[in-house]
Amino acid sequence: MATATKTKAKVKPLADRVVVEPLEESEEMRGGLYIPDTAKEKPQQGTVVAVGPGRLSDEGERMPVELETGQRILYGKYSGTEVTIDGQDLLIIKESDVLAVLG
Repeated sequence: MATATKTKAKVKPLADRVVVEPLEESEEMRGGLYIPDTAKEKPQQGTVVAVGPGRLSDEGERMPVELETGQRILYGKYSGTEVTIDGQDLLIIKESDVLAVLG
């Protein structure tokens, strides 16, 4: 996780955007079968590594983001934009694309 800490300082999302580190799916299934990279589904869980300040309302007031760094979240399958920063794959998504906070 030291890499995620470094990344937080280098990536500052705007408005109601959140930077997420997707959780990698394990290569082996319960039955002992190996899944090739091409057959794996996109991860839908991740850890929040940076949070924007929130969007502005029509009245000009800042609406703070409800998420915090370090939280594990569930997000929509095709949400956000994938980026690679310092060799680390990250996802930048809107707060509204987050479906739930896990555990």
